[in-house]
Amino acid sequence: MNTALILIIGIPLIEIYLFIKIGSQIGAFNTVLLILTTAIAGVAYARYEGFNTLKSGMSQLIKNEIPIYEIISGATLAFAAFLLIFPGFATDMFGILLVIPITRKVILGIFINKKKYEKKSKKKNYIDGEFEELGEDDDKKI
Repeated sequence: MNTALILIIGIPLIEIYLFIKIGSQIGAFNTVLLILTTAIAGVAYARYEGFNTLKSGMSQLIKNEIPIYEIISGATLAFAAFLLIFPGFATDMFGILLVIPITRKVILGIFINKKKYEKKSKKKNYIDGEFEELGEDDDKKI
């Protein structure tokens, strides 16, 4: 079965289940209040972390280095803010994990294959060079 289809069906089912379970424990009003609080607090913290990532990226650029981690981290923070705005407890928890720098680094480490970005020093079986075709008259001069 397609992964996207499973996510499209599975995430709302998990969220509905959690709404019912948590709502029955703390009440409907408190559940809605908790969802709004996590959304507001999460977006504010994501904004704060986004500015920190931007500062770090600028310092990398000043040093003439490519801010690869900062770019990926910024995109992750944008995704985390989306998850925090999206109503639900499971998406809020994953969004909060993406906003916190330590857990974001761990999660990115899981999803990013470091071998792709490392330089591979393989032994080359060929010699680079240039050639020029010589005409018949040039062959006699050599």
